[in-house]
Amino acid sequence: MENQLISVSDFIALANQTFEYAYPTVAIEGEVSSFKINSGKYVFFDIKDNESSLGCFMSVWQLRVPIEDGMKVIVIASPKLTKWGKFSLTVQTVKPSGEGSLKKSFEILKDKLAKEGLFDEDRKRPIPYPPQSIGVISSTQAAGYADFIKILNERWGGVSVETANVQVQGDVAADQIISALKYFNGLSQMPEVIAIVRGGGSADDLSVFNDELLVREIAASRIPVLVGVGHEIDESLADLVADRSASTPSNAAQILVPDRIDAAKNLQYKFEQLTNIFISKIELLESSHQDLLLSSLRRIENGFENIESKYNGTRALLTVLNPRNILERGYAILRGKLAEDEIIEIETNQFKIKAEIKEIYE
Repeated sequence: MENQLISVSDFIALANQTFEYAYPTVAIEGEVSSFKINSGKYVFFDIKDNESSLGCFMSVWQLRVPIEDGMKVIVIASPKLTKWGKFSLTVQTVKPSGEGSLKKSFEILKDKLAKEGLFDEDRKRPIPYPPQSIGVISSTQAAGYADFIKILNERWGGVSVETANVQVQGDVAADQIISALKYFNGLSQMPEVIAIVRGGGSADDLSVFNDELLVREIAASRIPVLVGVGHEIDESLADLVADRSASTPSNAAQILVPDRIDAAKNLQYKFEQLTNIFISKIELLESSHQDLLLSSLRRIENGFENIESKYNGTRALLTVLNPRNILERGYAILRGKLAEDEIIEIETNQFKIKAEIKEIYE
């Protein structure tokens, strides 16, 4: 059979159609080499194993986690033959693979965002306590979400909760969480706080919460964000950038709302404290009034004693000066004009005598 003659361009187009039909996307794991960024727009690198190497190309905005030479990664890409006849992978997503590469990528991005100030404490806002409305971003099928809602209702109740059901692991998880954050921030009546919750998992499962675009979206949220992801030992960049982080989804619910039993006990304790304070103040006022009354009585008594003393003194003086007492001692009172031939009156203790003055001499 004679081969069909085609042009170079047609062959490249035919090859790409074959790739698109047989392998629309492939997931390939390998080690990064020759990593570079051109013009701040395009990313070029190779992935290799012990025997082979493949060229990779992607736009810089698609690079959601930092990578560097020597890191092991998984790329999701479409195989393609360029018009120059060079085979390459057009990468859609790339993520570190293996604990060492995940940790390396985490540290690179953490250092970058820290230098930008995204983790600074002074940019973080307080979480309303307790909030009246909560926007929850989680997978409603996950155990972590169920624990969060259960603890939330058991502890307090009566809080308005709106949930955005998203995937919390996998390639599309970061974009879905970002969309949920945009949704809550775009509401005319925004919730008071957003809670992003997910239970535990492997480092690879939780790597979605180290996605650079997701971390930046949390930082840009107009609504305070609480992140409760994984177990107590897990730490993600989403935890670091959030206004508050919780060790687990259950702990996130504990942070958001008080325990109604503890709140009732605390209210009773405060009521008893206030009651004791009022009783003490009343007793203090009573004691103060009693002291004031006793002091007033003592002043009145002293006043009476002073008046009585003055009265007795005056009485004694008047007694001494009483003319009757003088007459009883043998003296007489003379009334009238002291002149010759004048009639005068003489009063003694027993008699009153009228007499005419005949003669006056010294």
